[in-house]
Amino acid sequence: MNTVNIPRLDLNKYINGTEQDRKEFSDQIGKAFNETGFVTITNHGLSKTLIDKLYTDVKELFALPEEVKQSYEIPELAGQRGYTGKNKETAKGFTTPDLKEFWQIGQFISEGSPLKADYPDNIIVNELPDFNPTTKEVYQKLEQAGKYLLRAIAVYLDLPEDYFDGKVTDGNSILRTLHYFPITNPDVLPDDAVRAGAHEDINLITLLIGASADGLELLTRDNTWFPVKAYGEDLVVNVGDMLQRLTNNKLKSTTHRVVNPPREQMKNSRYSVPFFLHPVPDMDLACLPSCIDEQHPKKYDDITAGEYLDERLREIGLKK
Repeated sequence: MNTVNIPRLDLNKYINGTEQDRKEFSDQIGKAFNETGFVTITNHGLSKTLIDKLYTDVKELFALPEEVKQSYEIPELAGQRGYTGKNKETAKGFTTPDLKEFWQIGQFISEGSPLKADYPDNIIVNELPDFNPTTKEVYQKLEQAGKYLLRAIAVYLDLPEDYFDGKVTDGNSILRTLHYFPITNPDVLPDDAVRAGAHEDINLITLLIGASADGLELLTRDNTWFPVKAYGEDLVVNVGDMLQRLTNNKLKSTTHRVVNPPREQMKNSRYSVPFFLHPVPDMDLACLPSCIDEQHPKKYDDITAGEYLDERLREIGLKK
């Protein structure tokens, strides 16, 4: 019996639908996030043209010479802006680094914002004039889609619809452009070397813009791996640990991984662009009182989003 509930939901029905449409969307995303932690989303505001342009620019970025990419790596930023090279990030509980390199884009803070000093500036790729404007547009469209999704989740949790709005406006969200680089000789890899080891995301929700190849899998409740596939330009959206923590495990931050392809395809690159939607650092992640009862005692100590992020970045080796 297939118990993996990954519904395909139309975000436009929540944004512009009838009251009944909106309730159905909220109920469906809540149920899926309670059972599997994953949904796919259509009508999310990103055009095929923009997505195609994004992937073109991302491929050009990672095709730059190694010395150029490394000139954009700034260790004191703990991978939160700019380039992070190969063999740098290790999934929690693993000793072998993931087979990937990545570039991170953060929040676009206005000069007058009190958070301006808290976030490092984004890094400009001088060699590729299109990369920064393209990724900024993608960042802001995914941030907006994420706000709508969180409104639907708030309704499901019997919170005010705008509960998350102020907490994610100017939040510490990250757009990560990923390159799972080619492996020309798989025989020399450690046995446990994979593109992305089994892990849970740190943030509230993750919005993933497709990928150039299969490989994403989630761990089901019966402890088997299930491939996650999206239609065309759909987003894959999953719960992160911050939302699981806030809801005292009512919504599931599901373990997932990116597996290696068959040996003959290891020589091919794989590209992927997830958006990790984070709140502002001072958001309180204390378990919601409505998610605590005799059957579901409080599972987590109180902590802020900023403190939790810092703790997790140290665990995965990006922060010393």
